[in-house]
Amino acid sequence: MRRLLGCVLSIVALGAASAMAQEMAFSSDEGSGRVSQIDTATDKVVATIETGGKPRGIAASHDGKHVYVSDQTANGLAVIDVASHRIDQRVPLGKSPEGIYLSPDGRMLTAAIEENNQVAIVDTSTLAVVKRIATKGKNPEHAVWSPDGKWIYASAEEADSVDIIDVARGEVVKSIVVGNRPRGIGFLPDGSRAYVGVEQANLIAVIDVASQSLVTTIKAGVRSNGVAVHPDGKHVYVSSGGDGTVQVIDTATNTITKVIPVGKRPWNMALTRDGRKLYVACGRSNAIAVIDTQSNTKIADIPVGQLPWGVAIP
Repeated sequence: MRRLLGCVLSIVALGAASAMAQEMAFSSDEGSGRVSQIDTATDKVVATIETGGKPRGIAASHDGKHVYVSDQTANGLAVIDVASHRIDQRVPLGKSPEGIYLSPDGRMLTAAIEENNQVAIVDTSTLAVVKRIATKGKNPEHAVWSPDGKWIYASAEEADSVDIIDVARGEVVKSIVVGNRPRGIGFLPDGSRAYVGVEQANLIAVIDVASQSLVTTIKAGVRSNGVAVHPDGKHVYVSSGGDGTVQVIDTATNTITKVIPVGKRPWNMALTRDGRKLYVACGRSNAIAVIDTQSNTKIADIPVGQLPWGVAIP
C-alpha cells in the first residue's frame, strides 16, 4: 500500500510539475479591454482576463505568476495574478503609457509614458515608481533594457532618433538618428547590437552598442514596426504593418532571408523560450499569428479579442 501510495504521489507531483512548466503566451487586446491567455502547446486561448480600458504594453514576470499591462486610458499599470486571472493592483504611471519591459533580472520594469515624454521605472517588488526619466523624443512608445541592464533604449513616435538612457545615471546620454518614427527595439543576446524598426522610413536600423553608433540600415517592409530577437542571436524578426508580413533578418549578414505573410497590421511579437515559435499580434485581424521559426512559415492563427497590440511570454 505504501509503495502504491508513493507511486500515486509521484505521478501527481510529475503532473503538477508539468503543469507549472507549461508555457503560456499573453496578448493585450486593446479593443476588447482584456488579456487573452494562450497555451503555446496547443495554440488555443485557455482564459481571458478582463482589464477594462485600453491594454497595450504587456510583460510577464520570469516565474510566470504575474502579467503586467499598461492601460492607456486609465494612465496606469494593471498587475494581473495569473493563477486567479484577476488584477491584483493598479499603479498610476502617467498620461498614456504604452510599451512596458522587464529588466533582465526582473526586478524593475520600464514604462514609456507618451504624453509626459518620459520613461518611468517601477520596482516590481514594491510596485512603486522609483524613477522618471525625461526623453528627448516626443511620444515615447518603447523603452527596452539591454541584456546587461546598463542601458535603456527608448523610441518615440514623434522623433527621428533613439534615446540611450544610462541606467546608473538615470538620464539620456545620447540620441542616435535612425530615421523618422522609430518603433520596436530588440537587442542581440550578447548585447552587441540593437535592431530598431523605423516605421516611416520602412527600414531597420542597426546600432552598435559599444560605440553607440548607427552601423547600417536594412530596407524592410512598409511601416516596419515590431522587433523580436531569436534566443540564439542568429535571426531578428521584424513586423511590417503596411504589408501584413514579418521579415526574417540573418544577423551574420544583416540581410532579409525570408518574408512571411501573417495577417492585417502585424504589430508587436514574442518568442517562446526555446525560440521555436514566434507569436505576432495582428491588430486588424483580431488574431495572433504563430510562426514556426525552423521552417519560417505561419502555422496557426489564434482568434483573440479586438485589436491585439502586444504579446508576452514569461
